Amino acid sequence: MDNRQWVGTSPVPAPPAPRRRALRRALVASLAGGVLAGTVLMLLPHERRHGPAAPPAAGPQARSRAQAALTTVTYGVPAALPGLTALIGRQERLVRAQPGDARAWAVLGSAYVERGRRAGDAADYPKAERALRSSLEVRGGRNTEALDGLAALALARRDFPAAKDYGEQALKAAPKRWQAYPPLIDAYTGLGDYEKARSSLDKLLALRTDAAARPAVMARASAVYRDRGWREDAVAQLTDAAAAARTPAEQAAWLTGLGQLAWERGDLADALRHFEAALRLDPDQRAASVGRARTLAALGRTPQALAAYRAAVARQPDPADLLELGELYESLGQPGVAEEQYTRMKAAVRRAVSGGVDEDLLIGRYEADHGDPRDGVERLREEWRRQPGIEVADALGWALHRAGEDEEALAYATTATDKAKGGGVRSALYAFHRGVIEAELERYGPARRHLEEALRINPYFSPLKAPMAREALRELGDVPDEPPPSE
Repeated sequence: MDNRQWVGTSPVPAPPAPRRRALRRALVASLAGGVLAGTVLMLLPHERRHGPAAPPAAGPQARSRAQAALTTVTYGVPAALPGLTALIGRQERLVRAQPGDARAWAVLGSAYVERGRRAGDAADYPKAERALRSSLEVRGGRNTEALDGLAALALARRDFPAAKDYGEQALKAAPKRWQAYPPLIDAYTGLGDYEKARSSLDKLLALRTDAAARPAVMARASAVYRDRGWREDAVAQLTDAAAAARTPAEQAAWLTGLGQLAWERGDLADALRHFEAALRLDPDQRAASVGRARTLAALGRTPQALAAYRAAVARQPDPADLLELGELYESLGQPGVAEEQYTRMKAAVRRAVSGGVDEDLLIGRYEADHGDPRDGVERLREEWRRQPGIEVADALGWALHRAGEDEEALAYATTATDKAKGGGVRSALYAFHRGVIEAELERYGPARRHLEEALRINPYFSPLKAPMAREALRELGDVPDEPPPSE
C-alpha cells in the first residue's frame, strides 16, 4: 500500500512500503499484546479535550436511535447516521465506566467503522481500530465481535489481505455465525479469488438465518451474482432484500444497490426511481445522492445534475465522487472548474490516507487519464501485487495503454473482461478499455466488438468515455464484407 502524498500532480514518495508495513505490524502487535485496555481508554478523553465535545447524556429519542443502531451494527446491516452517532456516544460512556467490557469496546469500534463508511469520513477509522484492539486486549480468543469489526474496518480501508485474515479467524472461532461470511466474500473478491467468494456464498446460503439477517444475506448474494454477470438474479435478490428490510436505513441501502444495478445496464428511469426512493427513506445515503446526480447528467438534466453533485460532495467529499464531478465538468468544456474538483479530490485523498485507506486504485485511475500515466502504472502494479481483483486489472491495463504499453495492457484488460479469468461482471467501462487497446493494436474485429458491447451494456457509462467509444467506432468503420478467417 503506497499511498504517497501529492504535491501538485507529482507524488512525493513516502518511506519505502516494506518498512512502513513492518512498523505497522509492530504497532499492531504492541496494541494487541502489550498495551493495557486502560491505556487505550485514555485516548477517548484526550480526543474529547482536543476534538469535538463529548456527546451529552442521551435523551429518550437518542436512546431509541442508539438501540436501533446497536441492533443493525451487531447484525452487520446498514444503520442510520443519527443512530450511529447516538450509539457511539452511549458506548463511549459505557467503556469509560466499564473499561473491562470487551463487547462494549467491540460495538464502539464497529459503530465507528459504520459511521466512517456511511459518512465518508476516514477520521473515524483510527478510533475504530483503537476500540477494537481494546476489545481484543480485554478478551482475546473467541472474540468474534471484535474480529468482525476489524474485518469490516479492513474492507473500509480497502485492505483485502487483512480483511481475509480477520474474517478467517472469526469463521474459525464460530463456523456457524453468518456474520463472518459477508466480509470474507468481499475480501476474496478484492483479492481476485472468485472461487472462494462463491463457495463462501454457498456456505452462507446453507446456514439457517433469522428474519433480521435474511435481507443482508440476500444483498450479499446479489453482489456475487452481479460479479458473475447474472444480472436478473442480482436484481431479484436485492429486490427481495429491500422488501424484507426492517429499518428505513437498511431499505434505503438495498434500494441504492438496485439503482446502481439499473445504472450499470443503462436503465436511467429505473435508476433514478430507486435512487430517489432511497433518499426519501434516508437522506444521508451518499451513494444514492451521487447515483441520482450521475443519472440526471445522463438524462441531459445538467443544471440539476451539477446541483445534486455539489450537494453530495459539500459535507464530506469522497475522492471518487469528486473525480466523477471533475470529469463531468471536463465533458462540458469547463476545464478550469474540472481542475478545481481534481484539486479537492487530492485533498480528500490525503484525508482518507491519513485514516489508513488505500487509495492507490483511485490515484492510479486519475493519473492514467489526467496526470502521469507512468506513475499510475507504478502504483497499480503494486496494487495488483497485493490484491489482484478485477477492478485493479482493468485500471492497470488502461494505465499501461495510456503509457504506450499496449501489448501488456491487453493482457490485463482481458483478465478484467474474460469470464474464465474471473471477469464475469458486465461492465461498459471494462469493455471500452479493452476495445480501445485492441484498436491501438490493429485488432479491429475484437475492438469493434468490445466497443459495441460497451455501448450496448450502458450507452451513458461515462460523460467523457462514452462519446470516445462512439467516435472510435466511427473511425473503425463498417464491418468488412468478407468471411471470417478460418481457425
